[in-house]
Amino acid sequence: MNYHWNWGVYLEQVSSGDETYLDWIISALGWTMAVSMSAWIIALVLGALIGTLRTTPNRWLVAIGNVWVEGFRNVPLLVQLFLWFFVVPEFLPAELSRWVKQDMPAKEFFTATICLGLFTSARVAEQVRAGIQSLPRGQKMAGLAMGFTLAQTYRHVLLPMAFRIVIPPLTSEFMNIIKNSAVAFAIGLMELTFISRQMIEESGQVFESLLAATILYTVCAFAANRVMTFIEKRTRVPGYIAGAK
Repeated sequence: MNYHWNWGVYLEQVSSGDETYLDWIISALGWTMAVSMSAWIIALVLGALIGTLRTTPNRWLVAIGNVWVEGFRNVPLLVQLFLWFFVVPEFLPAELSRWVKQDMPAKEFFTATICLGLFTSARVAEQVRAGIQSLPRGQKMAGLAMGFTLAQTYRHVLLPMAFRIVIPPLTSEFMNIIKNSAVAFAIGLMELTFISRQMIEESGQVFESLLAATILYTVCAFAANRVMTFIEKRTRVPGYIAGAK
């Protein structure tokens, strides 16, 4: 293969400005992590709420939760992103629609964050539901017998234990949300995938450009894994959760 390797390309100046390719990559990493972390907060809050609703005795709340999960989980993420970016603004009031389409600051960032957060919330909701339903029925009954309301029983008894159980699958979702942020390149957000493509077009160095993005995605996902593993060790209940010491 006749390919000219150039590992110094990262320090070369971009032809269209005073920045280097390394500056591009650092900025793209910042956008990637900003989208991922913001979306993860949305996913955790909404996922916990929807997952809890699906375990309540109220069939209407359960139905709402089911529609939410099935709706966001069964439509491809990229399709949802295009819907949020191109279609949803058309259904807003005229003035608001015009502002969103023409004047909204950081439109790509907020669109990607909302889309990725809602998409992941459906997956988190499934984990939370499974965690709550895996608990012995006696825990809920004990909470109610102590005089707690149903909401207090969820808050003080069921959810604290359920979240300890579902931390391992939530770790996978945390790692996935970082990797899934790559779809934001399709609407022009200058995250790692977008910048790696731009770098290829500007410099012609395909392998170096893609390798930088690959390494950074790997490092970020590994860091997320370590953080969640630390949380799991700090919150596990010895003798209750499998594998606890």
